[in-house]
Amino acid sequence: MMRGLAVAFAFLTRLPVPVQRIDPATQAASLKWYPLVGGIVGLLLAGLVAVMHAWPMLPLAAVVVVAWVALTGALHLDGLADSADAWIGGMGDRERTLAIMKDPRSGPAGVVALVSVLLLKFSALATLGDTWLLVLPPLLARGAVVAWFLTTPYVRSGGLGEPLRGAPANGCWIALALSAAVSLAFGMAGIWALITAVTTGALWRRAVVRRLGGFTGDTAGALIEMIEGVTVVVLVVAR
Repeated sequence: MMRGLAVAFAFLTRLPVPVQRIDPATQAASLKWYPLVGGIVGLLLAGLVAVMHAWPMLPLAAVVVVAWVALTGALHLDGLADSADAWIGGMGDRERTLAIMKDPRSGPAGVVALVSVLLLKFSALATLGDTWLLVLPPLLARGAVVAWFLTTPYVRSGGLGEPLRGAPANGCWIALALSAAVSLAFGMAGIWALITAVTTGALWRRAVVRRLGGFTGDTAGALIEMIEGVTVVVLVVAR
């Protein structure tokens, strides 16, 4: 159990978690821990805001965004950029879309997508009232990835996410239920965050299933960034 948690931290963050060996079974067992890892990322960000509360809001928001990127090593931002380039450059064709996603270079669409989501996070962080609401966007975003693996085909043969297809379903459903419970514990703000995450995840899932017949690691990374960006804005608007 602890090895699965360590693998989840090692894969989703840049925190110094020692992992000696990653086999497919352990990687599959890590999936149920994704929401917990997201919640801890959110707690670290909220703690950073609490420590730096005396700073002016704009530079504070900028530092938190940089810390957010640093904690994840820009892993999900890379998926967002690749997905944006592929979605436009693929022109509706499945094979062309998949091929563009494998290209390590970023085109104009990818750059615009990155700037857009970072701008959303920055502007929301500069006006977010309750610091501890920062727990919800990373938690719900990674919970959405768990939901995708439970309900959606993974179409990239040999991709980083392929071993996760063997994740134990019961543990994943429990993780999703606990994620929803944590959201509800925040009252109306949590309810709005949960609705936003579910809606965003469902809409993006519909798009990737129509275009690709399922999802890839890049589209899962894009999912995380989309949900984080939209949810943190909704938490500001709906407060």
